[in-house]
Amino acid sequence: PPLPHSGLGAMLGHREATLCGAAAGAGLLVGLWLGRRSLSRQQLMTYKSHGGAKGDALMNYLLQTSLREPPLLKKLRLRTLAQPEANIMVSCEQAQLMANLARLIHTKKVLEIGVYTGYNTMNMALAVPADGRVVACDINIDFANIGKPFWREAEVDQKIDLRIKPAAETLDELLQAGEAETYDFAFIDADKVNYGLYYEKCLQLIRKGGVIAIDNVLWGGKVLRPGDDMDTLSIVKLNEKIYTDSRVNMSMLSIADGLTLVFKL
Repeated sequence: PPLPHSGLGAMLGHREATLCGAAAGAGLLVGLWLGRRSLSRQQLMTYKSHGGAKGDALMNYLLQTSLREPPLLKKLRLRTLAQPEANIMVSCEQAQLMANLARLIHTKKVLEIGVYTGYNTMNMALAVPADGRVVACDINIDFANIGKPFWREAEVDQKIDLRIKPAAETLDELLQAGEAETYDFAFIDADKVNYGLYYEKCLQLIRKGGVIAIDNVLWGGKVLRPGDDMDTLSIVKLNEKIYTDSRVNMSMLSIADGLTLVFKL
């Protein structure tokens, strides 16, 4: 049957409705494609366009009819795909969704918790205006160094404030510097045991109407049977917390390994 549409154009007059409609539309499209498959970690990772879905006819259609990836950003993605750990990179279709949400709320200041090679760092730097800023947090300079030449070539390196230290330290420094409620968008994609900590600190730093995007919230389906795995238990705890958090509105999408979008009230 034909795919239903979200009717986003009719909702553009109301920002919150637009955000929720965009999230729902993206989740619906991906959810219809995934169907009701079993949720092993290995399978779920293949739902990314650079994983097992590569070459899939429907994924190819999705990319061919929706992906507007800047050439230099594509170059960094292809360079990252040469890395053994490339499966942890944010998929290009998810990155584009986040960049569009950032533009929609007129983002100038971004927090990124987890950088890897900086594909999404560059993606967000391209989305913010010339005087915009992306504070990018990671502990591995070697991976970040892969992205730096591409940042410079794209002339967005001056927008990126790379902090190589534990992210919690950087977030505390920003709060101590009086930057609470001055950021527009945050992306959390780092060590899972600290997801709850990152969420709370980002919630302090994000303005009302801002967005927090949280990656890996389905965690390869392990959220259904967390057992005693600390990473999984941390994700489950945060998922449950956000669901009942009266400070925010939220949507959980089935894109890639699961993406929760939190809208601060």
